Amino acid sequence: MRLVTASEMATIDRLAINEFGIPGVVLMENAGQQVVRAVIDLLGNPAGKHVVILSGKGNNGGDGFVVARHLLNMGAQVQIFLAAEQDQINGDAQVNLNIWNKTGQKVFPLTKSNDINLVRLALMNADLVVDALYGTGFKGTIQKPMASFIEAINACGKPVVAVDIPSGLEADTGRVNGPCIRASHTVTFALPKIGLVLPESKPYVGKLRVTDISIPAALLADQKAQRNLITRQLVCKNWPRREGGEHKGSFGRVLLIAGSRGMSGAAVLAAQAAVRSGAGLVTLGVPAGIHNIVEAKLTEVMTFPLPETINGTLDKTALDLITDRAVDIDVMALGPGLGGSSETKTLVRELLLKIDKPCVLDADGLNAMNGRTELFRLAKSDLVLTPHPGEMARLCGLSIDKVQNNRLETTAKKAVEWNTIVVLKGAGTVIAEPSGSIYINNTGNPGMASGGTGDVLTGIIAGLIAQGMTAGKAAAAGVYLHGRAGDEAAQQKGMAGMLATDLLEHLPGVIKELEQEAGSIMSFTICHI
Repeated sequence: MRLVTASEMATIDRLAINEFGIPGVVLMENAGQQVVRAVIDLLGNPAGKHVVILSGKGNNGGDGFVVARHLLNMGAQVQIFLAAEQDQINGDAQVNLNIWNKTGQKVFPLTKSNDINLVRLALMNADLVVDALYGTGFKGTIQKPMASFIEAINACGKPVVAVDIPSGLEADTGRVNGPCIRASHTVTFALPKIGLVLPESKPYVGKLRVTDISIPAALLADQKAQRNLITRQLVCKNWPRREGGEHKGSFGRVLLIAGSRGMSGAAVLAAQAAVRSGAGLVTLGVPAGIHNIVEAKLTEVMTFPLPETINGTLDKTALDLITDRAVDIDVMALGPGLGGSSETKTLVRELLLKIDKPCVLDADGLNAMNGRTELFRLAKSDLVLTPHPGEMARLCGLSIDKVQNNRLETTAKKAVEWNTIVVLKGAGTVIAEPSGSIYINNTGNPGMASGGTGDVLTGIIAGLIAQGMTAGKAAAAGVYLHGRAGDEAAQQKGMAGMLATDLLEHLPGVIKELEQEAGSIMSFTICHI
């Protein structure tokens, strides 16, 4: 699903009005009705319920007037607090304010600091609050007296529905620079704004709903969109089909080079993930000293020993053995648990220059490239890099804080500079392609912050590439599946103590859901995320 900035959404709205002839007041009416649906989902029948609506002076406030009218018609007790004088309201918002006034209902202006007492009293009796104060054009910091009203809403303990975006949140960056509404639900219109799906905004957005307000699909479905949210529909659209009559070779061959003394688990997890993701044949090469261990642990994966150093890591003399094995593969995965010996680092660099198959590079494979990132551009085939923030910081020569504070920009810049697909892991994993396309993932949970889960992701992405997905689509689908499996594990077992093997256990069920749905997915669907 396409992600937009505030200005891009404003352009879409303007085109819908001026080019397609949809009156702005119609779009406002549709937006308000979508918010009403969310309110009903939370309250049930609104008759007799007390709803407090805080409206600003722009179109966001106009949406609030529409919400108020519909809830009043359904029997709710509605109070509107307006963060302006009524003569400051104009355009479509004024149309809906006039309708409200003609119903004989009051509007309570919020223009003085002592108005906070009236708001607090209303909040004490409220069943639900609607935030229609600030829209997607907001930037900066909310000052008093409005700051006090937002703090009172957050402290009232009642469910809050934000209209389009929580007041105080920046639509383009997800940044919060001061007081900000902490919504239980946010109802946004037509397309999600970038700031709504970033991990830092999650405590303020709550459950995000992306809703249809009748903007023509032609305006929403930009085939050249540079930023996208990874949704179930997007993954299903690109999912490899199984028509019947295939054999194991039909679903690809993965060569995984991983492991070292004391880190056989990383190799095993990555190999199992490649099999679980649907790859037909998976072969794992490890240092000879741990070969018997991984062979005992793996039943469905072929294994072979490789020359090792005195420290139990791969020796650089393994190069020819690996390249010989790589002749008939579809994808290589390189890095989990390899260790950091100089011989192993040399081997990784030489492999990237010799192997002409797509390669997923992770963990110690990435660490081998510190200070040598110019080699990425010399690789013979597509590279998928899967760094966590610490690994990304080392590759870029930046601090972890600088990477984390600029996740989208850093990932996109390096994907172009290195001519690779970059998967920056963490909350809100970011995938960037050299073409400039960016994908943001919102599956997953903090329970996945444990050893081995990154190795599972490496195996999943490699397994999907083996089945014929392009490297970029496999990376996007892989992080989505990885997060969904983690979410299923958290739901059944809780987040504390979650293991990487729990993801492997739930991965087939998540894939089954996709396979069942894949045949009926359209190229674009408005949905609940």
